[in-house]
Amino acid sequence: EERVCVLNVITNIPFYSYKFLKHKVFIYIAHMRLALDHVVYGRQAVVVSIDPQRVYVEKPDDAAAAAAGYTVVKAPVPNADGKQYCWYQATVKGGREARDIDAVQLAQACEELGAGELMINCINADGQGSGFELGLIQAVMDAVTIPVIASSGAGAPEHFTTAFNATPVQAALAAGMFHRKEVTIAEVKGHMAAAGVPVRG
Repeated sequence: EERVCVLNVITNIPFYSYKFLKHKVFIYIAHMRLALDHVVYGRQAVVVSIDPQRVYVEKPDDAAAAAAGYTVVKAPVPNADGKQYCWYQATVKGGREARDIDAVQLAQACEELGAGELMINCINADGQGSGFELGLIQAVMDAVTIPVIASSGAGAPEHFTTAFNATPVQAALAAGMFHRKEVTIAEVKGHMAAAGVPVRG
């Protein structure tokens, strides 16, 4: 029986430091090590969910972000002050609490610890139906070698097609638009197939 262990990282339990982070990361490392070291399910069955939010900065070479090692990208939309760039801060409790940790750094830490796959849920895009956070997805994929799942933001079939054409992401998911019956799975698959994106029947 195939099982998948989904871990929401950055928690309030004992912490560990990682060689490429300048601060400490809160993570369910004990659970990950249990699944991996004892070879219960295998690396491919450990999926880590990361829930980041945008932190806007003035420019792509923002000094504070650079000093902290954060990855700055062009934001899909500017903020109220007109800032067009951002880095992505990891959060907990569905985005209600933030941690001063860059999502890209965290993704690298998870891979080093043995995660087999990452699911990236942008808090800002969640429920908006305006498309996946492609800059974030690309930044994470540039930093890791394990598969990445794009999550949060889908609201139309073309959002899936765009995600697969614009980034090398291996998977994309949606929930709300299917639950509300705004779009069917068949419509998404049909749109992708028509655009030449391989999809299982």
